[in-house]
Amino acid sequence: MPVIITLNLNMKKEEIVHVRMESLSDVHRAFGLPAPAHPLISLINGAATRVVQSSLPRSHVLNFYKISYKPNLAGRLKYGQAYYDFNEGGLLFAAPNQVIGNHANNEAEACSQFAPLIHPDFFGNYPLAKKIKQYGFFSYATNETLHLSDKEKETIISIFKIIDDELNSRIDDFSQDVIISQIELLLNYANRFYKRQFITRKAVSSDLLQKLEEILDGYFNTEQSLSQGIPTVQYLAEKLNISPSYLSDMLRALTGQNAQQHIHHKLIEKAKERLSTTSLSVSEVAYELGFEHPQSFSKLFKTKTNLSPLEFRRSFN
Repeated sequence: MPVIITLNLNMKKEEIVHVRMESLSDVHRAFGLPAPAHPLISLINGAATRVVQSSLPRSHVLNFYKISYKPNLAGRLKYGQAYYDFNEGGLLFAAPNQVIGNHANNEAEACSQFAPLIHPDFFGNYPLAKKIKQYGFFSYATNETLHLSDKEKETIISIFKIIDDELNSRIDDFSQDVIISQIELLLNYANRFYKRQFITRKAVSSDLLQKLEEILDGYFNTEQSLSQGIPTVQYLAEKLNISPSYLSDMLRALTGQNAQQHIHHKLIEKAKERLSTTSLSVSEVAYELGFEHPQSFSKLFKTKTNLSPLEFRRSFN
């Protein structure tokens, strides 16, 4: 049976309960499905199998990777701390130990047309065991789902069908090789389609970039950095209501720099401004920008400009 985890934050408030599902059998039992054909991988085919909605746990944690394809069906699904409205459909990625749960009813989970569940042990000694951790979209928030064009949907669904066929028709000595190659192909396509999404949804991304610049300018201009230190990627992501991974990937697509590099670029620009327009010492500039040690500031400045702060000031003058 699934393990019940109860976190009581306040005795007067409703308890937060998550159902942890350690095995695929737990998942299939909870969803009212037949036993899985393989102990480490399963593909829930919503088009071929009716999921029993009333059996679904309201909030659950899976011990697997999960890739859900949801077509144009509505439903609200809680994922982490946010909700996402699946009116447009698309692909949603979840890594092991992430909280997935429903809000008010169980519509959202039932609207998955395909949902592979893959235990990390399935990858064994295959290179994908390490490589899968490099795909940033497994740590994206739900509102950063991958929106697919009709052509892209055909590509993704064809891969799901190959995996489904392997699991239900012919598990043999070659099945694991075939399935893992299809999973890797799926992830590579998802990587490509996310890059496309940053371009096709450029108006949204550009708006986020503008807000990011405003946040950073406000942070340094109000001397917030003096009291709170250098802004972190996590801080900026929270201000923009997006995940750190999505922020970095979006910036890399738009500017060629990840979020940390973008922060460093802004730091150097602000440092140049202060060094060229004020009489502040290098140490004072460093402290104003949030550096705890002036040496760290000087090292970063030299790395980014090939000049020390003092050399820059002299060359500018």
